[in-house]
Amino acid sequence: MSHTPFRVDDLRRILREGAGADETVDLEGEILDTDFDALGYESLALLETGSRIEREYGISLGDEALAPHTTPRALIDAVNGELAPAPRT
Repeated sequence: MSHTPFRVDDLRRILREGAGADETVDLEGEILDTDFDALGYESLALLETGSRIEREYGISLGDEALAPHTTPRALIDAVNGELAPAPRT
């Protein structure tokens, strides 16, 4: 079973759809290692983002993946970890 990786552009789209974008933050810039709180996304916005990701991709994310001190890179890695096919036994 293959999967399409979750990428930064997918995250940007979901952030904008769910929580909007702070006009002072350039989501098109280098955001991968910037904390979500520095990007203007507080815990409620991240909960909405997480819910959208879970529904759209059919996965479940842990609370630590959606903490305000987390970076987009960490969230993308968590999503892709959940999307990875289970090893065959």
